[in-house]
Amino acid sequence: MSLHRHNVRYLVIGGIAAVVHGVPRATFDLDILIDTTLDNAELLLAALRDAELGTAFQIEADELLSNEITIFQDRVRIDVQTRTPGLNFADAWKNKETIHYRDHAFYVVSREDLVKAKRASGRKVDLEDVSLLELNQNSKQE
Repeated sequence: MSLHRHNVRYLVIGGIAAVVHGVPRATFDLDILIDTTLDNAELLLAALRDAELGTAFQIEADELLSNEITIFQDRVRIDVQTRTPGLNFADAWKNKETIHYRDHAFYVVSREDLVKAKRASGRKVDLEDVSLLELNQNSKQE
């Protein structure tokens, strides 16, 4: 996907971020948190449209920003969040990690910020991820 080419300010959160930080679990979608400026939302939509995600043609930037979550589902499912419990985008952006995979770079939320967000959500699956993230961190420190 062309998020970097379009200079989109985003962070991978959710299950994929948990996997990046060492949680062994399956996930079937990409969750991202975006910077909520109109310019950034327009850049995101341009990137999704360039990737030929048809559902990206069905929404405008201001509508995307008015929703807490917008789901784009074509060949892949991408959940775009404008807010997520426990995280402030500006602070999380400062702590982000850049991960390289198959000649692409991705911005991923830091382990600490991921734990905050998952704990704040209170969902069972997220609290299980928190336990594994903390266990993984403790074993790395020993």
